[in-house]
Amino acid sequence: MGFASRCFAAVLALLSISPAAAEQTYSLGVLSQRSAVLTAEYWNPILDYVSRKAGVTLQLKVTRTAPESNAAIAKGNYDFVYSNTIFLPASSAQGYQVILRPRADTIAGQLVTLESSSIKDLADLKGQVVGFPSKAAFVGYAVPMDHLLRQGIAVTPAFGGNQEGIMGQLKAGKVAAAGVNSQVMRAYAARENLSYRVLWESPAYHDLPIAVHPRVPAAVAKAVQKAFAGMEKDPEGRKVLEASAQVIKQKPPYGFLLSSQKDYQNYLDFYRDTVVKDIE
Repeated sequence: MGFASRCFAAVLALLSISPAAAEQTYSLGVLSQRSAVLTAEYWNPILDYVSRKAGVTLQLKVTRTAPESNAAIAKGNYDFVYSNTIFLPASSAQGYQVILRPRADTIAGQLVTLESSSIKDLADLKGQVVGFPSKAAFVGYAVPMDHLLRQGIAVTPAFGGNQEGIMGQLKAGKVAAAGVNSQVMRAYAARENLSYRVLWESPAYHDLPIAVHPRVPAAVAKAVQKAFAGMEKDPEGRKVLEASAQVIKQKPPYGFLLSSQKDYQNYLDFYRDTVVKDIE
């Protein structure tokens, strides 16, 4: 084969490489709150949009349970992460830095029971089986358990693996009440036509941030941040956000805002002062 033929063959080989294969792939780990199917249906269209706009490939990573997700974060397995457990002492050593937060309303920890339950106030929970997503859940376990301990209300904890797992147990009557994320609970109840009563609600916290691992090049982190932040103002991006929101019955506002570690100082303050000793 002559020089010209070899050059032509090389060009053909390059053209056969798909754009996605030619791009660098970065993982985005999403905290396990819902089923893997719902998580993928919500996130994959968003990540496809952001990948195209940022010029990199973002690949969704999700574990079966929140503790498994936390273990992966603590090891630095993800390049980007959507989780508020990056502030756990066990995870903070990785140095994940917040770059975005949802436009959505703030979240709160809640202790809830079914509307039909005989439990009317927090004191009625003493000695009862109360469900939690896992010991890794911030507003679903750490925050409400901290309050119960400070109030001297002893309960028997049961765990559901993730947010919607314990909500399903509450719906089935397997637990007397549950510690939940206020936003996830509201969306779950809308989908499942479930009536519930809020027994207690914590102060507000910003919703789960998107953070980046220090190993990711600054230019890549900036491109991803810009693509996420621009979604709501771009007609195509807005359409993607609205379609994903319908999957989980999420209410507006949609999209993401530029953010930093400073917006999450109350998480750090909580972990410094909490009386809960078995957070994972």
